[in-house]
Amino acid sequence: MLGVVAGLCAGYIVQAGRAPTPLPPLSQPVLAQAKGKAPAPLSAARDRKAASDGDLRSMLLKRPAGASDVERPAGIDGWLPMSDYAEDFTKPDAAFGNLLSEEFRRAAVAEWREGNLSVTIRLVQFRDERVVASQGALDGAERWAAEESGHTTAISGSGNGRVYTGGDLDSGGRHRAEAFARRGNVLMELWLDSDEPIAARKALDLAQRQWERM
Repeated sequence: MLGVVAGLCAGYIVQAGRAPTPLPPLSQPVLAQAKGKAPAPLSAARDRKAASDGDLRSMLLKRPAGASDVERPAGIDGWLPMSDYAEDFTKPDAAFGNLLSEEFRRAAVAEWREGNLSVTIRLVQFRDERVVASQGALDGAERWAAEESGHTTAISGSGNGRVYTGGDLDSGGRHRAEAFARRGNVLMELWLDSDEPIAARKALDLAQRQWERM
C-alpha cells in the first residue's frame, strides 16, 4: 500500500515539474477567400422574392389590344382592398375575419372584356409567417372548382396549378372557366365568363401566360 502511495506521489511530482502543455487556440484559423469575382445579384426577373415584394400589379397580364374595360371595375387603380375581396365569398363577414387571421397582405386585380368574354385575374398575397395561408387558399379554391367543373388541365411547370372548364352555368346563365395556382406566398385566381362555351385551350393559354409572369 505504501508503495502505491509513494508511486502516486512521485507521479504527481514529475507532472508538476513539467512545463504546462499549451491548450489549442479557441479561435479557428482564418481561411483565405477564394479568388474570383463575386456572383452578380439576381435580376428582378429572376429574383421571385423581389418581384413579389414589389408592385404586385406589374405581375398581372396586360390587357390585350382591342379589349375594353369592364362596366364596373373592381378595386382602386388595380388594387383590391381586403373588404372587397371578402365580398366575393358566400359569407363575407366570416371571410373577412378569416383573412385577418390568415395574414392577408394585399391583392391586385386586372379585368377586361373581349367581345362577350369577360376576364378577371387576381393575385392575392399572404404573409405566410405563422401559417402557410396561400397554400390553404389554393387548396380551398381548387376543391370547390373541382366539384363544379367538368374538365381539368394542369398548368405546365406550376406543380400545383390547374384550369377548370365545362362546369355548370353560373347564376347569370353564363359559362365559366377558372384557374388557380400558387408561387411562393402569391395565389393566382383567374376567371373567364362568356355567353358561349369557353374552350379549354383558351383558358389554359391565359392561365399559362399569367403563371409565367409570376
